[in-house]
Order: sequence, then structure tokens, then C-alpha cells
Amino acid sequence: MTTVNVSDRSAHDLKVDVLVLATVGVDGTARLAAAHGLPREAASHIETSLEALAAAGAAEEVHTLTAVPGVRAPLVVVTGLGRQAADSSGFDHEVLRRAAGAAIRSVKGGGKVVVSLPAPDEAAVAAIAEGAALGAYRYAGVRGPKAKPAKPVTAITVVTGVARSKAAKAAATRAAVLAEAKAYARDLVNTPPNQLFPKSFADSVTARARSASGKVSVTVLDEKALVKGGFGGIVGVGQGSVNPPRLVTLTWSPSKAKGSVALVGKGITFDSGGLCIKPPASMLTMKSDMAGAAAVAATVFAAAELGLPVTVTGYLCLAENMPSGSAQRPSDVVTMRNGTTVEILDTDAEGRMVLGDGLALAGEAKPDVIVDIATLTGAQMVALGARVAGIMANDDAFRDRVRAAADQSGEAAWPMPLPQDLRSQLDSQVADIAHKGERWGGMLTAGLFLREFVEEGTPWAHVDIAGPSFNEGSAWGYTPKGATGFGVATLLTLVESYAG
Repeated sequence: MTTVNVSDRSAHDLKVDVLVLATVGVDGTARLAAAHGLPREAASHIETSLEALAAAGAAEEVHTLTAVPGVRAPLVVVTGLGRQAADSSGFDHEVLRRAAGAAIRSVKGGGKVVVSLPAPDEAAVAAIAEGAALGAYRYAGVRGPKAKPAKPVTAITVVTGVARSKAAKAAATRAAVLAEAKAYARDLVNTPPNQLFPKSFADSVTARARSASGKVSVTVLDEKALVKGGFGGIVGVGQGSVNPPRLVTLTWSPSKAKGSVALVGKGITFDSGGLCIKPPASMLTMKSDMAGAAAVAATVFAAAELGLPVTVTGYLCLAENMPSGSAQRPSDVVTMRNGTTVEILDTDAEGRMVLGDGLALAGEAKPDVIVDIATLTGAQMVALGARVAGIMANDDAFRDRVRAAADQSGEAAWPMPLPQDLRSQLDSQVADIAHKGERWGGMLTAGLFLREFVEEGTPWAHVDIAGPSFNEGSAWGYTPKGATGFGVATLLTLVESYAG
């Protein structure tokens, strides 16, 4: 775990391995952002070097300089904040996050890093600390004995004039916890599917709970318990695999809790599409189809680590969707946890089935609110692209609250409707409901299906993260290639909003 702290000492005089500074774009050239605090000789050297490199100060533009006079750190990394007046210190918090993350990602030698970006207040400190800590993530992968692992960034210090305030110190602590939580979610998603399947996922969560000194309680339902408990959705999806399904419940239950939040995560550890098998190219990222469950698990552990006065219960709906002689068929009818019968039309629309059972179970505990998060539909990516999640809800005020949490945390999300006139697409002649509608509006009909498993009167939101959960392109900002950990920050911020 990378440590994060704050300091009000002069950044150039700290004995660290790397100093990170910010630039802004002024008339097409890079200039050091205001309040950098460098000696004149150091500032002049850096700006001359940037001019020689044709640096423009563009957002997330990163350059590395060595042997800067008057600076104790052997390496200086300058990261761009974009076009803005050179004497301005007011930057959007997401701009600060991404700039800090891009800078830390560029650090190859690891070690101790001091980050000196414009941080006039505690909110800016929080954004910088989060971006830097998230940018320090490295996935070790599955390597042979000759592999040389990348050296980690071990410590991050954010330089700010408000370093002595309790809020700034708390922001640094939270940033470290959030980064560790996102790292856990990213690691789960990045793990190859022959190593992460329902049982091993459950084992990982159980082991992590033990290491958390009993703060989080865990219960695991195996395939026999799922059949006995009437979880037809999870059982049906998982019945074609040699790796049987699991349903994991994690609970952080503090004394004198000010509220209760239930989180339900889709955990398809590999999605072949089942008998409605996917094209080969579409399977390449299907190890990431459990990103919702990973985000839920990470959030519960983070809430416990921060000691938030809110009861948080996570439900991980884990199954592997595979084709075999025992696999679920199109036109099968299954009975869900709440007694609803569902006609299966497409075995590649399996996520809503496991979530339906999870939502029904979550509702039995009578939480204040329920959020489910899932890599649910390709239609989400058609509508919103690869970086923006879709939010649907049965309560407009709660949907806006989830959206506000996403905005505050820097995770892009957009509210989507649940048009009642699309509900008829889910009518079935042989069951209470069909589990899939027509092609058009697929993200919305999936949300309408899930709404059927939420008890009336309980505020519920559905977050579709099919696009932003996994980055198939190049790394950017604090987001690495591969698993992103999207949703952890939004869910944690939402839980915090119930802490009073």
C-alpha cells in the first residue's frame, strides 16, 4: 500500500526520489503553474527545458527532467493542467486528479514522490492525493521467476499550505484507503479467469475480511445453498460451468449506524455467452464481467477501513457463464428468489438474472437504499461510450444523489430514464416476465427488468458500467490500461453522504 501524507515544507527541499510539478498552457507554451515555490534558478531552468522540448502545458502532458538546480530530488516530473492563466490557482478537481495520476504513472523507478500542484484548499488536496495514489497502481500479473517486477511508488507527499488542518490530513488518509480499495478491485478484474472463478473470488473476499481484523463479516452460499434458497437466476446462469456459482454477503455494521446502504454487484467471472455463445473477439475482455462485484467488495472494505457510521452490505452474485450439456437454454423458465418466474430468451443476457436474485435478497434486509452495479449491456456503450456510466432508478431524487456522488468522485455518469412504455417488451406467454426486450433501448429494458426485483418503496439505482469498467486503450490520467476500478469512488462517496 502506497502511503499518502501532506506537508507544508518547501517541495524543492524535500529529500525524495521524484518531485512532481504542474504546468499550464499559455499562448501555446508551457509555464509553471502559480505558487510553485521554486527558487528562481530552478524555475528558470525548468521553463527553459520545457521550451526546448516544445512543451505546451496541455492536460496530462508529462515530461521528465533531471539535475534541476536547487532541487534535491534527482528527477522532476512536470504534468500539464491545460490552458489557463499562469497566475491562476483555481483548477477543476478532476483536472488535478488526472494530472497527478498521469505524473505518477510516468514514474518508472518507484520510491518516494512529492507532489506540488496548486492545492489552495482541502478539496484540491483531496483530488491531488487521490489522483496520485490511484496513478501508483501496478498490476503484477502472472509472471515467471525471471521477471523483474516494476518498482512501486512507496510514498506520496502532497505539498500544500493547509497541510496542518485536520481536513487535509483526513483527505490524505481517505486517498490512501480509496486507492487501496480500487487496487483490490482492479486486481480482481485483471486476474485471469482460470484463476478467478466463483469459489476463488469468494475465497479472496473471505481472506481479506480476516485480514481486516473482523471489521467485515462474510457469509458464502455455495451451489447447494443457492438451490435450497431459491436463487434460480444465479443457479441457472452457473449450471453450465464446472465452476459452480456462489453468493457472497459482506457486511460492515458499526454501532450507532446513521443509515443502511445495500450494494449488489454482478460477478460473472467469465462470460462466454453460454449456449448463445459470443464471437471469439467479444470474449477477450469477458474476465472483466465481474467488475461490479469487485467494486462492491472493495467499497465495503473501504467503508470499514474508514470507520464510516453507516451499515454497508454488499451482495456479490458470482457465476461463470459457460456452454455445456448442463447449460441453461433459451426458452427455459426459472424461478427467482422472490418467486417471480422468468423466461430465458438469450443466455448471453445473464447478468440481469444474477442481479435479480441479489436485489431480492438485499431487499429482505430492509435497507434504506439499494444500488446495483454491473457490466450489464452493450447498449450502454452504444449510448454513452467507453468512459461514461449510465444511471437508472425508481426514484429521481435518489438517482440524482448517485449522480452527485459520481460527479464529486470524478467518475463520469449520466442519468437515463426507465420508460414505462418499454415494459411491455418484457411480457411473456409462459412466465411472469421475459428477461430481455427488443434491440433498441436495451440498456433501459434491462433496468426495467431489474426494477421488478426491488420492493416497492425502497429507493434503488442501477449503474451500468459496461464501458468504463475496463480500459482497452492506452492509459490516461490515473486510469491504467485494463481494469479501472470504476464505481468504487462513486459508491464510497455515496455511502459517506449517509454518514451525516
